Amino acid sequence: MGRGSYALARVAVVVRAPAGWLWWAGLVGAGIGALVPGLTGRRIGLLAGAALFLLTAGGVFAARRRRYAELARGATRAGRSVFLQDRAVTLRNWRRARRWWLLLAFLACVASSFAVPAAAGLAMAGAGAGLWAKSLWLGGLERSAETLLWVRAERARSSPAAGPVRGYLTTGLAAGDAAPGGARR
Repeated sequence: MGRGSYALARVAVVVRAPAGWLWWAGLVGAGIGALVPGLTGRRIGLLAGAALFLLTAGGVFAARRRRYAELARGATRAGRSVFLQDRAVTLRNWRRARRWWLLLAFLACVASSFAVPAAAGLAMAGAGAGLWAKSLWLGGLERSAETLLWVRAERARSSPAAGPVRGYLTTGLAAGDAAPGGARR
């Protein structure tokens, strides 16, 4: 990259990146867990899993929303020297950095099914659903402001609302290859 230039990743794409992986790994883990009778029985495990799904989805959706909104209100216009990172590159970077954690979480969901069938898998799926809902909420913020929110890629490694993130940058709605909310165009 040239002097003074840096890469930007879409905020909604970074939030949405783990949603599909958590959703599908959680559902597969819950499906495998439902095959095992477990210590508490399938019925109790599935009811506990349904409650955990709702609680986890709501908690993940509500977490840090105030910080996201604050950073979005204080966003500044991106300069001409920035590079806009493709959606596929953002997803690939996220997946590569966390593939072992996803595998360990999936294995933990399956292993916990011997105690409470399907509960941990449904909680994991709830986290994915909450992140997906938060990306849609961010898409609504982007549409209402008629701008796309971007963050420096190296600062958003853990979360686009983490401490190292000082502010967001904006571009017009036509920039990048992802629609508002982080979905494919």
